[in-house]
Amino acid sequence: MNLVVVSNRVSRGNINEPITGGLAAALLPVVEKSGAIWVGSSGRVREGAQKEPFAEVEALGTGALAMLDLPAAHYGGYYEGFANSALWPALHSRADLIRASQEDYLSYREVNAFMARALLRFKKPDTVFWVQDYHFLALGGELRELGVTEPIGFFLHTPWPARDVIEGVPHHRELVEAMLAYDLIGFQTKDDCENFRAYLCSSPGFKINGDVVRSRHGRTRMAVFPIGIDNEKFARQAAKATSHPDVSRLRRSLNGEKLAIGVDRLDYSKGLVNRIKAFDRMWTMLPSLSRTVSLLQIATPSRGGIEAYCQLQNELARLISDVNGRHGEVDWTPIRYLNKGFGQTVLAGLYRTAQVGVVTPLHDGMNLVAKEYVAAQNPADPGVLVLSKFAGAANELETALLVNPHDIDGMARTIAVALSMPLLERRMRWEAMMARLQRRSIQQWFAEFVDALREAGGDREQTLPASEPPILWPIRSANSNARAVT
Repeated sequence: MNLVVVSNRVSRGNINEPITGGLAAALLPVVEKSGAIWVGSSGRVREGAQKEPFAEVEALGTGALAMLDLPAAHYGGYYEGFANSALWPALHSRADLIRASQEDYLSYREVNAFMARALLRFKKPDTVFWVQDYHFLALGGELRELGVTEPIGFFLHTPWPARDVIEGVPHHRELVEAMLAYDLIGFQTKDDCENFRAYLCSSPGFKINGDVVRSRHGRTRMAVFPIGIDNEKFARQAAKATSHPDVSRLRRSLNGEKLAIGVDRLDYSKGLVNRIKAFDRMWTMLPSLSRTVSLLQIATPSRGGIEAYCQLQNELARLISDVNGRHGEVDWTPIRYLNKGFGQTVLAGLYRTAQVGVVTPLHDGMNLVAKEYVAAQNPADPGVLVLSKFAGAANELETALLVNPHDIDGMARTIAVALSMPLLERRMRWEAMMARLQRRSIQQWFAEFVDALREAGGDREQTLPASEPPILWPIRSANSNARAVT
């Protein structure tokens, strides 16, 4: 089998590469070992027509990483426009933040079509295409239009919202019809899958029988595949990282006080404002906790060209400054706030150092930071995970302290409970969560999806003409018309 994995973001596999949970961190360990070709954006755009879209192809474990310079004329409308100003807020049930123009939608479709044409380079009779996430909802339809009959699967890393929310996205019907060109559509949770099925049931033209929907493209299976992490690798990294200079400096700076940690992209879906307010409320309600616990909040900037993200960054900075000014002392800072990313090794060490992991998104497909925090703990003296019940991970990590991120007082009380939890209870809760993680590793997720895709692809009616261009791996090339995306 020739497996081609497609995503917008990719990772080169550098352990020091700044990366915060998410798709790229999840896929890296299994793509490296599977021999797959991982196709994604190079992080640059190129002006004008592109005779050769692949800017770089390099080895990645037993497979390869193929990166494209996306077309400059459409990148802004595709990425900051339709993908992240229309789809992202809708998928996270923030209909009030949906912003999209017809030009943005056309650019989104153009980039999906561009990617489809580029992928033909890797098409062989035994090829299986696996497309990742909301950037490429329409890619399956574009591949079918080009005559691809091989199995094509899709996995959505974000939630899928209720019907009335997704209907707020312009051209939602066209996008869903294009998605049904996939043989298999995977979701993080049963709720996401049910929301997608409910949309189909309310729309004319689709025939649904259990987990299979029939459309003009043929049959598409819908299924749930909760994504995991490489538990053993992350645990090893955490144990070794205790001697890393960054981790050692953090430990020395604590002076015996406890540490809570939050690690997120700077995104409105992560509940960062509510989290800071909860710590503020905790120190106000329980002044005895002053100087005994601090929060390390790592918030990696993203999508700075979108107004909602700029507003969030400014609001969060003002709020943290206010909280530190109100509760801090000359020799104690309640909230340590960092706007930069860290490599997986350092993050693992930071998780292991913290007595409490705070993962409180307003809505999240899974949230792998929660799983990483659990895997990083010292089995003899584990920390406590405070987890939003609106994260997909809450369906598996049932012995975490689950919270409603909209309930500020409730979160404050729960964080205080976590800080005072006795060792026996901490170990019992951690052992139960770790057992769940070991049953649902990233390797199992990967294998189960690929097996299900091959089975679903074998059921699709082969109605489109097949073409079999030879696979050509271009060498690294430089192009003066390419420029980095900022």
